[in-house]
Amino acid sequence: MSGFGYRVTEGKAAKVGVKEALGCTADLVWVHLNTNAEHAQAWLREEAQLSDYLVEALTAQETRPRCEAFDHGAFINLRGRTDEELDPGDALASVRIWAIKGRVISLTRKHLIAVDAVAKEVCEGRVRDPGDLIAAFATAITADLDPVVADLGDSLDDCEQQLDADHVFELRRGVTRVRIEAINYRRFLAPQRTALERLAALPGDWLADDDRMHLNAAADRAARMAEELEAIRERASLMHEALTDLRAEQLDQRSLVIAIAAMVFLPLTFLTGLYGMNVKGLPYAEKPWAFDAILAACVVIALGVTAWFVRRHWTRGG
Repeated sequence: MSGFGYRVTEGKAAKVGVKEALGCTADLVWVHLNTNAEHAQAWLREEAQLSDYLVEALTAQETRPRCEAFDHGAFINLRGRTDEELDPGDALASVRIWAIKGRVISLTRKHLIAVDAVAKEVCEGRVRDPGDLIAAFATAITADLDPVVADLGDSLDDCEQQLDADHVFELRRGVTRVRIEAINYRRFLAPQRTALERLAALPGDWLADDDRMHLNAAADRAARMAEELEAIRERASLMHEALTDLRAEQLDQRSLVIAIAAMVFLPLTFLTGLYGMNVKGLPYAEKPWAFDAILAACVVIALGVTAWFVRRHWTRGG
């Protein structure tokens, strides 16, 4: 079981081992576990002396953003980006946090990018208590996700600028990717906003006014990203429909060209088929100029049919 611990006293942080951290007395003791091993449950239950409910919440397989008050603290589950491979359908990895006055225990199954940013803030002395640490987690996660959401919007803008019949297949793949990612991100960001707002409203002296302000700011940022992702999803749906219509129009144009070509050659096929019969009695079959006459008649008929199509504007799909 891998992890680390920090002891913060009067704004000064010192890194300690996981086992050593539990016996420390300080303004803030933060223990972070990065594991998916089953013995994490035993450690949380026996060493950290957490209740079965909290142990189950911290080590659950399937999680979604939520916040619950428990005793004099709170359990919160947030989702953020990871640099490790995730299961299909999961766009974000989870961090499960148990916070009470003077102590925070967090656990991740995948390496969360925001954990490094939070640890850096702790080392720099910008985190002094559990409220600061939770606010740092919320701020780091939303700040890390913000450019990703912006990139999705930019990718869709690029697809819209290239919208034409020559790039239908490439654009459909790009739009589908953006749409799937937007749906996956929004699935976690919408409840994450609710979890942060609920945490900011929890009673307790371990959350200071500035902590609640930072949590509300992170919740507003998550709400804005969720709204932007919803707009991206709707734009992607409309663009997918436009690409489908463009593809259908392209097929109609090609079908029209084939139909026109068939109509031009239909009378010619009839005429050449008629004179190609190996029977006696065909008019002018014995004349030396018969072949030239039939060839000329075919050219005249072809030009006449083509001219008729042009006058009716059928060659332009009208």
